[in-house]
Amino acid sequence: MRTALLSLALVSMLTACGGGRYGYTGATSPRAEAVYAAEPAPSTEQYTEHGVSPFVDTSKDKLSTFAIDVDTASWSISRRKLREGQLPPRAAVRTEEYVNSFDYGYAGPTHGSDAPFAVHLAGAPSPFEQGHQLVRVGIKGKHVQGAERVPVHLVYLVDTSGSMQSADKIGLAQKSLHLLTDTLKPGDTVALCTYAGSVREVLSPTGDRKAIHAAIDQLAAGGSTAMSSGIDLAYALARKTLVKGHVNRVIVLSDGDANVGPSSHAEILKQIEQYKGEGITLSTVGFGNGNYKDTMMEQLADKGDGNYSYIDDEKQARKVFVEQIDGLLQVIARDVKVQVEFDPEVVEKYRLIGYDNREVADKDFKNDKVDGGEIGAGHSVTAIYDVVLKKTDASPLTVRIRHKQPLGDAPAKETAYPMTPAQFTKTFEAADASYRLAVGVMAFAEILRESPHAKEWSLEKVEAIVKAAPVVAAEQTELLELVGRARKLK
Repeated sequence: MRTALLSLALVSMLTACGGGRYGYTGATSPRAEAVYAAEPAPSTEQYTEHGVSPFVDTSKDKLSTFAIDVDTASWSISRRKLREGQLPPRAAVRTEEYVNSFDYGYAGPTHGSDAPFAVHLAGAPSPFEQGHQLVRVGIKGKHVQGAERVPVHLVYLVDTSGSMQSADKIGLAQKSLHLLTDTLKPGDTVALCTYAGSVREVLSPTGDRKAIHAAIDQLAAGGSTAMSSGIDLAYALARKTLVKGHVNRVIVLSDGDANVGPSSHAEILKQIEQYKGEGITLSTVGFGNGNYKDTMMEQLADKGDGNYSYIDDEKQARKVFVEQIDGLLQVIARDVKVQVEFDPEVVEKYRLIGYDNREVADKDFKNDKVDGGEIGAGHSVTAIYDVVLKKTDASPLTVRIRHKQPLGDAPAKETAYPMTPAQFTKTFEAADASYRLAVGVMAFAEILRESPHAKEWSLEKVEAIVKAAPVVAAEQTELLELVGRARKLK
């Protein structure tokens, strides 16, 4: 998946132990404008810096292409850092994951539509840069009713190494798995295995909830980490219940610290890609602090066609494993790629904000052998572009989305969504609240990752935008709390 960028991320990951404060090395994407210097301090956490995409002259390149991303781990990691009294490491801040952690109330596809998602376009003047417009591309996946959900066959692969030996790691992992188990339906199965100095099959595939809960209660941490062998065992268990047309997924719960075993991190990722071809996907759920390996956990899910989440408290565990469980378990579209075509007669320049490690070559948009991202049931995805218009009375862009069906080998489908001048508001304040909230979240991330484009932006301005854009009250309250903490720390 996005081979060149992945290789770059792996090089950074494998050399990170000699890096700076949080173990990132300054690797950048092909369009990166800035490389950040590392700051020395004791830590073994690892993050990969993907750089910040620059503005693009539309007359030279009118196409912007990226793979969709529904991960949200970056937001949860940052929330934990801020609540512990420190700013998140810059390399841990991925703008798209901040933005995609919030509910903007997008409507799904209309009843009776065969489309797996609906697209919502909106634009307004930037509250930060005079003469700039911010364009929001919102995508909402269809919901799947309980009776429509196909059976799922899960393998819980739990890291029980010594590094997981704390309540916020193994303890929170157990609570998360209990929550997930309680959402299962008749016909679903679960197997459980662990890895530390050695691997262990704790529970063979079963639909017996009492047995699953009892196996989860047995988990305890201790030993070193042999992730590669654990992955082999997990997939062997997954093969036992592999059914074409069902959901077959391994869920890895870990701090990502794979420190022993016969395989390198790069070889582990090759294992994942091989198994994916058999119809078994992989998602990752991260826990812990201090030694956390963000790069490893992100790339495992990336290669495994799954989601990457981070659990920092019980509230987040409930959100991921109860409230949003359909998105985790039920894929509605595979290999989703987005290509935005800007009209050079209307748009002077543009910049995609975030998705810096999700870039796809423009020529590969129609190449169905090139991987994209996955959308789960009910998932929403948001991308924001900063654009400078030459005129405002013509269509500035067309969004094209290409996707495959969740199962089978049918050719990818492509749909176009032109944006009209009527979808822009004359002032930022006139835009709907969900649009303004998305802009506020985006700006918060851009400031925290010290984007060169956000040098003149302020957290005070972000706070004002969020206060004036209530959508989900609890989310607004939490966001204001964290913006306030960041203001004090900065």
